[in-house]
Amino acid sequence: MWRYTFSIRGDLKLKRKKVILFLLLTVTALLAGCGKKSVKKEEAETIRVYLWTTNLYDKYAPYIQSQLPDVNIEFVVGNNDLDFYKFLDENGGLPDIITCCRFSLHDASPLKDSLMDLSTTNEAGAVYNTYLNNFMNEDGSVNWLPVCADAHGFVVNKGLFEKYGIELPTDYDSFVLACQKFEEAGVRGFTADYYYDYTCMETLQGLSASELTSTDGRKWRTAYSDPANKERVGLDDIVWPQAFEHLEQFINDVKLEQDDLDLTYDDVISMYQNEELAMYFGSSFMVKTFQDQGIDTAFLPFFNQDGEEWIVTTPYFQIALNKDLEQDDSRRKKAMSVLKEMLSEEAQNLIIADGQDMLSYSQNVDFYLTEYLKDIKPVIEENHMYIRIASNDFFSISKDVVSKMIAGEYDSKQAYKAFNDQLKEEKSASDDVVLKVQNTYSNYFHADGGNEAYSVMANTLRGIYGTDVLIAAGNSFTGNVLHADYTKKMAVSMIMPNSLFSYKCEITGAKLKELLKAFVEGCEGGFIPFNRGSLPVVSGISMEVKENSDGYTLTSIKKDGKTIKDDDTFTVMCLAAKKYMEPIISAEGYMFEGGDTFVKDTWINYVLGDDAVLAEPKSYITLR
Repeated sequence: MWRYTFSIRGDLKLKRKKVILFLLLTVTALLAGCGKKSVKKEEAETIRVYLWTTNLYDKYAPYIQSQLPDVNIEFVVGNNDLDFYKFLDENGGLPDIITCCRFSLHDASPLKDSLMDLSTTNEAGAVYNTYLNNFMNEDGSVNWLPVCADAHGFVVNKGLFEKYGIELPTDYDSFVLACQKFEEAGVRGFTADYYYDYTCMETLQGLSASELTSTDGRKWRTAYSDPANKERVGLDDIVWPQAFEHLEQFINDVKLEQDDLDLTYDDVISMYQNEELAMYFGSSFMVKTFQDQGIDTAFLPFFNQDGEEWIVTTPYFQIALNKDLEQDDSRRKKAMSVLKEMLSEEAQNLIIADGQDMLSYSQNVDFYLTEYLKDIKPVIEENHMYIRIASNDFFSISKDVVSKMIAGEYDSKQAYKAFNDQLKEEKSASDDVVLKVQNTYSNYFHADGGNEAYSVMANTLRGIYGTDVLIAAGNSFTGNVLHADYTKKMAVSMIMPNSLFSYKCEITGAKLKELLKAFVEGCEGGFIPFNRGSLPVVSGISMEVKENSDGYTLTSIKKDGKTIKDDDTFTVMCLAAKKYMEPIISAEGYMFEGGDTFVKDTWINYVLGDDAVLAEPKSYITLR
């Protein structure tokens, strides 16, 4: 009887254990499932926008988010390079919305099948056809739309013209005549910073905008940019020979020489301010700058030799949307609402430089010319705003060929042939792989844990710097930690490109709390997080943050699961742009070292070593 009873009890205990184990496994599975659903829901509700420069992170991005409070937008400072987005596309990391300034349809063609066709949208319909044609593929589709224009032309010292009794130019011949008269007076009539590729490229194109926008010019440009064309396209034999003839004439007329190739931007500005130079090729935003300095300055267009006037423009950036958005109507609608705000007049006004006039390519945006651009009003009204051809090839080849024309090594025919040959030349294979990443890490921000890809970068860099704690501004990393082979160029692109510096200090726990609070809650004169994706990333510690209607509050900091004590001491490395750090550095009690070393340099030196390994991500934030 006893044995029988024991056997029954033993059976009951075994069954009870199995039931408990089953319940535990079921609850764990349900919780895990809930966690996955929660993560997927967060990611599905997020629209990721990659910005080409950190400058857009200050006013532009916060404005877009403020206009769409019900849309969770993550703004990432990516790279101003279409190769960067080709790499993301090839490895499954293409964001929802892309912006790029250094752009050409030619370089963008490999992305065509991965981007939405915007040709039937209201946003594309608002762009003047004159400009939309520059973004139209051969099949009539449109993947990229331009925001407002940065206008380039001739910056002219009117005071110097009056001083020497010389009339302002009104056409090509009077421009050349003015240069000659200034030379007789011992003043340089015209030069520019031909040290740079963009000045060489835009001079070549600006002097022949009439030909390049003609029927033949548009025909060549379409062929050059056609993604279906698998062969490298050279120059045509109709408009481009004329372009090099015009440039040769211009070089001779204004007397450009070898020494001009050494002139940097600062050199030219200094000459202009010292009344050693009457005119130079530059951006319209400098007109107000010089006026504020007491220099009577005007902005004039390119005078083409056929009598037409043009200004060369480059969009501050172009925008494209990921085609995957079409698979989810809810996400597509959210992305289109973001696009609409990004192209709005209010948002575009936050892009342009202080004192610069709004020159939009869209009919939906009114333009109001200040006194600084009144001289080019007829040019704008005639839609003579030429959008430059700005492929990577055109930048590099223009620098080479135009420089040799200025130096007297090429005449127009030799220059045409050299340019054409280089365009058609097959490019060598890409750089060797310097980093192999074995996993893809999510670069979405999650309320319970943070951004996985950012955590990988922060933890790896803390190991490189050898500090107890690392605090990085929310725009420090581009989020592209993908299962892929990285060349040196792509490895560098894992770090935000715009002057991210490192600052080291040794502080107490009390000061660490104040420091982190400045990053989380913002500080006067510094950066203020405007959405959850813009919160800082930390390594070596974890934090709890409360989301309020008007911002964020730091509520807790822990290290190794324990609350930090005020008298603890830590070595801390901060990663941020100078403008974000300056208000923090000026606060009492902080003794920072550094601020003169680019994070990307430290990073690439590590990657190029023999034993570069990425750290594992860790949960670093709980957002409530």
